[in-house]
Amino acid sequence: MRPNFIGVTGLPRAGSTLLCQLLAQHPEIHCEGRSSPLCNTLLGIRRMISDDSFFLSQLDNAFDSSYAHLTAAMQGFLHGWYHDCGKKAVVDKNRAWLHAIELLLHLEPEAKLVVCLRDLGQIYGSIEAQHQRTILVDFIDHLGDYDRMGRADMLFGKDKAIGAPLISLQAVLDLPKKVQERLYFVRFEDMLEQPAVCMSHIYAWLGLSPHVIDPEQLSIGIQESDSHYRMKYSHRQSGRISAPTRHELPPRIQAQIDSAYAWYTQLYYPQKKSQAV
Repeated sequence: MRPNFIGVTGLPRAGSTLLCQLLAQHPEIHCEGRSSPLCNTLLGIRRMISDDSFFLSQLDNAFDSSYAHLTAAMQGFLHGWYHDCGKKAVVDKNRAWLHAIELLLHLEPEAKLVVCLRDLGQIYGSIEAQHQRTILVDFIDHLGDYDRMGRADMLFGKDKAIGAPLISLQAVLDLPKKVQERLYFVRFEDMLEQPAVCMSHIYAWLGLSPHVIDPEQLSIGIQESDSHYRMKYSHRQSGRISAPTRHELPPRIQAQIDSAYAWYTQLYYPQKKSQAV
């Protein structure tokens, strides 16, 4: 029987590594924990086939059969990626899954996506703190020469590490209800404060058997590569859950984040907004 497909996605430094580690504690889940090229490859197939002259030549007179060939081929690729999975569910982590959710559901209608969230100021603060620890090495997109305000502006740019997934998050509001029902949003702060309760809810939503994790004794999976992103985005795992250091942001940067992304706070951190009022 084919395993249930679970995508893990979300904002950077928002706990996707921790979530994958916690999902892997469940005996019915196969989770490798590392970012997967599966989503990127499916998107690449779509781009490639859409420019292929032989495929295009078939669409005028045999659209239905040609499209069925493509659908079956892409479904086969998706299902074949974890061909050796012997468990009830399989987890695939990639930040692009939220952007590609409708493509995924076209190929695998029963797929579900867990989306990781975190306070935006703390995401920026975490990235900036890691940069200061590795300041002699530049970012993959060369943000090291900017001052802190400039670097924050760039990180929140529409094609950058924080800004790109934020655009996908905001676009969720435009998705049909049936698509939105395949999404589960989990806050990093909740995974830290109530990990057992949080994961029990997620396991139930995924249709898995009840399972209680021990946040003090977690098994550690394969370590993801940090050098690919120039050591700016750590994927370190730990045998126990502990809260990270809270980052104090310059008031000007915090104010800009709060102003530009009030919609995010309103949707996912409403208690923070009420406290501010």
